[in-house]
Amino acid sequence: MNDILLDSPFALKNGLVIKNRFIKSATSEQLGDKRRNPGPALAKAYERWAEGGVGIAITGNIMIDRNALGEPKNVVLDDKSDLEGFRRWARNGTKNGTHLWAQLNHPGKQSPITLSRSPVAPSAIPLDMDMKGAFAKPKALTEKEIFELVNKFAQSARLAKESGFTGVQIHAAHGYLISQFHSSKHNQRTDKWGGSIENRMRFVHEVYKAIRKQVGVRFPVAVKLNSGDFISGGFTEEESMIVAKSLSQAGVDLIEISGGTYESQAMIDPSEAPMKASTRKREAYFLHYAEGVREMIDTPLAVTGGFRSAKGMKEAIQSGATDFVGLARPMMLYPDLPNIAGRDDKSTFDVKRPTTGFRKLDTAMMVDLAWWEEQIHLMGKGKEPNANFSAWIAVINNFFRMGASAFKPRRA
Repeated sequence: MNDILLDSPFALKNGLVIKNRFIKSATSEQLGDKRRNPGPALAKAYERWAEGGVGIAITGNIMIDRNALGEPKNVVLDDKSDLEGFRRWARNGTKNGTHLWAQLNHPGKQSPITLSRSPVAPSAIPLDMDMKGAFAKPKALTEKEIFELVNKFAQSARLAKESGFTGVQIHAAHGYLISQFHSSKHNQRTDKWGGSIENRMRFVHEVYKAIRKQVGVRFPVAVKLNSGDFISGGFTEEESMIVAKSLSQAGVDLIEISGGTYESQAMIDPSEAPMKASTRKREAYFLHYAEGVREMIDTPLAVTGGFRSAKGMKEAIQSGATDFVGLARPMMLYPDLPNIAGRDDKSTFDVKRPTTGFRKLDTAMMVDLAWWEEQIHLMGKGKEPNANFSAWIAVINNFFRMGASAFKPRRA
């Protein structure tokens, strides 16, 4: 494996070739318009990432149901969407040989009460967190409603393909609906959709099968999967490996590994994710999990979270634990990262944690999301990211865009 470079191409099992090992992982953009269509700034930002040399760019949450939003300015892809905006996004985002994959999602109960007063979930169990008052208690889905949502995922995938996206990713991580089905804490159903892990993973398999039927065998369908929820009673690493193995056997084209939920935000704060010291040293938060799952499956893997140097990225690839490095925040600050890291093994990409100077205020104002979204918005205006952008200005801009919803818990 030691001869593999970051700019080495990779052939998926369906024969499609990705030009290098870099993935721009999904990031919250908040650039949908009032009708939930993608605004021009999304196309511009993804064009910038394509110019920067990334192999695959994965969009932020594209919601499959306009009555179930995770954030105020989410984009929705359904039969009411204006596909021209999606086509423009796809045209720009696939320049320079880049693949652009649409991340499809349903928030389940992780939808703020300002957006959904009656959210749905596998079971009628509320979120358990400090800001749980920001979310309404969910209604348990009926089986009929479950299959309606399966069909919505499939419809969105079909429309993504028609619009020019080159793949889709099913979001089954971070505590959203599919992740809720996987968790024995949040899924306490007694029918065929709950109980054993085989039953709890039924929903993601039904979604995958419905999507595959709509898009065909050569169109990439990926899954973003939690390695674990890092909460008591939640989805465990052992259960995640069972799901990963089953998805591999079903024919999923790529599995991106992540972790955490609204209740334990391991992707935002890695201190919440238990990991080996050796893993921390190697930068990737979830590499230890990838090493285990790699022994079980041959499906291409991507590990997202923690990479900050070309050396760390290259070592992860050459170890054989992962085929791709997923990058979120580094790509928001360094859109040329793939071009740079592919040429310079000594390159590093410092990522600071933005702050107003007051930690509690940072938490209340969601500075750690607002500041990073501001970098995307700069690229959406044809400007370059700004590492010195004021955290205060980011919060103010976020408030004017989103109102009180700017201070509700969110994540990618």
